[in-house]
Amino acid sequence: MLLLLGIYLGCCVMLGMIQRKLIYLPTREAPLLGSHWGLPDSRCRSVSLVSQDGLTLQGWHVLPPGSSALNEEERLWELRQGRPVILYFSGNAGHRGDRAYDLNLLGSLNADVFLFDYRGYGDNPGVPSEAALVADAQAIWRYLVETEGVESGRILLYGESLGGGVACALAAHLAEQGITPGGLFLKTTFSSLGDVAAFHYRWLPTGLLLRERYPSVQRISQIKCPIAILHGRQDEIVPFQLAEKLFEAAPDRSASGIPKRFFELPEAGHNDVLDKDPLTFRNAVGELLDHIRLRP
Repeated sequence: MLLLLGIYLGCCVMLGMIQRKLIYLPTREAPLLGSHWGLPDSRCRSVSLVSQDGLTLQGWHVLPPGSSALNEEERLWELRQGRPVILYFSGNAGHRGDRAYDLNLLGSLNADVFLFDYRGYGDNPGVPSEAALVADAQAIWRYLVETEGVESGRILLYGESLGGGVACALAAHLAEQGITPGGLFLKTTFSSLGDVAAFHYRWLPTGLLLRERYPSVQRISQIKCPIAILHGRQDEIVPFQLAEKLFEAAPDRSASGIPKRFFELPEAGHNDVLDKDPLTFRNAVGELLDHIRLRP
């Protein structure tokens, strides 16, 4: 009995020590060029910003098909054309090159797309953590609005999986500041990271051990912009019921009166949404982009 108890406590200690290695799964690559991932240089321009603690974070600005920019002046001219801007917060694995197909698809909805890798991912320095990623998201927002000159109402916050937790944190922070982005789109994300951990490690006291929590279910009630959630019924990484829990906690309508929307994909899992039902995905994102285009 004492041996079993010792093994159990050892597992608890180990989870507490290595949890960030289980949560954050970066791929390192430098330099990280869009052309290596099928994104032509004329449509995928490199951008960078300095975080609050002095790290230089690299990212891409992907222009929609039919647009091009061969230099910084042309890139800024394209950005000033008034299209919606999608601010993409990615999942916990890989780097931005792995999202090239998604970036192309989102751009095809006639939107500009910005994706900065998290610290410690791709060609970025640093070590990821919840506090750091949330602070970086705020820095990215300031970069878009203050440096790039994009109006708040043009920006759609887009979060997939772990990125949904980052996007919710940013949207709640903006709401506290009285700022309303154009919308919040959440793809295959969770109510909280604690709920995901409790599902996968039922035999461990994850509520006591987990330091990274991303409590989106608490934050989403504060959010004022239009909200849409899309989730696969077959998701075995983030169970479907956690998306339902998050949706229930969201306000029924945005401050401008737009109802929240839930898109269920019966055949999709966690990583195959665009393979199983790309049309529903396009329509779901397109609906929020249309609200941005039609705003007063």
